[in-house]
Amino acid sequence: MTKYMVTSGFLGAGKTTAMIAFARNINGRRLGHAAILANDLGAGNIVDAEFTAAAGITTLPISGNCICYQHENLVDKLHQLEAAGADVIFSDIPGCGIGAMDHVYLELEDKEKGEFDLMPFMCIVDPERIRMIMPERADINLPEEMKFLLDAQMAEADVIVLNKTDTVDESKADEITEFIRSAYPDTPVFKMSAMMGMGVSDVVDYILSNGSKAEHKEIGYGSEAFVAAENQLSWFNTRVYLQQREDKNLDFNQVIGDIFEMIREGLKSKGGNVPHLKMFAADSQEELTDFFKASLIGVDYDVEYGRKLDRKYSALSLIINARCAADAQVMAEVVDDAVDEVSQKYNMKTRTFFMETFGMMEEGKGNIGKASRYE
Repeated sequence: MTKYMVTSGFLGAGKTTAMIAFARNINGRRLGHAAILANDLGAGNIVDAEFTAAAGITTLPISGNCICYQHENLVDKLHQLEAAGADVIFSDIPGCGIGAMDHVYLELEDKEKGEFDLMPFMCIVDPERIRMIMPERADINLPEEMKFLLDAQMAEADVIVLNKTDTVDESKADEITEFIRSAYPDTPVFKMSAMMGMGVSDVVDYILSNGSKAEHKEIGYGSEAFVAAENQLSWFNTRVYLQQREDKNLDFNQVIGDIFEMIREGLKSKGGNVPHLKMFAADSQEELTDFFKASLIGVDYDVEYGRKLDRKYSALSLIINARCAADAQVMAEVVDDAVDEVSQKYNMKTRTFFMETFGMMEEGKGNIGKASRYE
């Protein structure tokens, strides 16, 4: 029976990197053939799906809405991955989503009884964001309402994993895990660095040998606090083609880095933030031999580079995904201004092949939502 696991977690906690690490660990240790179903909101052009494929993992995208709202499509995608040889499948839910225990696990148990072996429902947390709900109640420049989502994600989980332990010292990681254990005493807690590979095997061994409780938990899904938190978020996705006007080769690592910085400054000037901004570019959509992946978890943080381009190019297609604590239209204007300014700096012409913006509360309502725009 195919094993299946849903991974939740706050924006920027490292869900995609964690799933890649789990899949590589399983495949490398010959514990099965692991694959990833990359879920995100929007009509396509999603960084995580491209990045996961580039990592050499069998991958399928499932876009449009959260997997919570597309049961038949989810099952079809899982069967497609099975047909490709997968017997362990990981998928995530977008952003700061909650409710997948009911809408995914319990629906699979009800409608597809005995068809999938449900691994523990996982929540990934990171050392920085969890400071919002620790005793220090850190102000990390995110809306107060976001604390509800972070708490609800951990309350919903069968297992909680503290990721990015390479970014803090061991004593701080221990302090955080002790806090999690005290706050959620019935939930197993692990710590790891998916990026560095530390602790990954311990998590893999646990999830492969344990199953989900698959029980409904009262986490406040649909409550006023839930609606208030979701209303703080918006989505922005685009794919832009950048070409140097004189066909001169450019260091696109610097070009994209400048776009990150211009977006940061634009949001600061408008009082907005971006809990997760991701960019991806590659030399070829088919081969993905040289690619760029980086992310930003807020206007006050450094850009985190997963990989940089090895070579220079005269033109490149860039995917930008932003999960914003700002109005969707404001985010679109900030990105447009950033791309325009950087294109002038490097004497580039640009063409937007795809763009969409929508508010989080339009999720699951068909056609992405009335605020969507396509070009």
